[in-house]
Amino acid sequence: MGKTTIEWTDETWNPVRGCTKVSPGCAHCYAETIAERFRGIPGNPFEQGFDLRLVPEKLEEPLHWKAPRSVFVNSMSDLFHPGIPDDFIMRVVATMRRADRHRYQVLTKRSERMRDFLRDRRIDEAHVWWGVSVEDRRHGLPRVDHLRDAPTANRFLSLEPLLEDLGPIRLAGIGWVIVGGESGPGCRPMDPAWVRPIRDQCAAAGIPFFFKQWGGVRKKKGDNVLDGRRYEEVPS
Repeated sequence: MGKTTIEWTDETWNPVRGCTKVSPGCAHCYAETIAERFRGIPGNPFEQGFDLRLVPEKLEEPLHWKAPRSVFVNSMSDLFHPGIPDDFIMRVVATMRRADRHRYQVLTKRSERMRDFLRDRRIDEAHVWWGVSVEDRRHGLPRVDHLRDAPTANRFLSLEPLLEDLGPIRLAGIGWVIVGGESGPGCRPMDPAWVRPIRDQCAAAGIPFFFKQWGGVRKKKGDNVLDGRRYEEVPS
């Protein structure tokens, strides 16, 4: 994986491949769908399907990208999966520190491990953004509190796939919010009434709001229009 169609980033970087399901947001995982298409094909990066695998040969890839860019770390995995050793995560961090011309976006559903990891090591580089996925109240909203407890200045939320009305969200300490509906086969629909309150809460708090997509079986032109306009705000 490299250049990407993910609207809120420029590039993906996958020093880990594969994951396991942890909450309802994982039910129709796009990464698993992609990876499993290639299971058993010799020489393919996903010859082992979506089985968790460290890819140390990818660790230094951002060092070779000369132009600054936004980089989504592990779009095909979760950096804080319990099967990934701490020392390997630190090797990922070391690369992010060395290639500091890029802005990194690390997104996880294992928010407690990320919080504890950052607490123990005081990793707070200004060019690294740490985020959590939030799909519902029960599983997703507690991750926001874990993220807020992590000692870092740059925090973001990916509310995708948004599966229900989240109600009021504690946005103190959050620097960016992304919202999106689920896409692909079996996707669960997203109600506009769930999205508008999030947009309004972000506006009231002065937080950049990025509306990625409504989703659906087939994404279409205009899929990120909300109430007649596109919201594609990013942190400065």
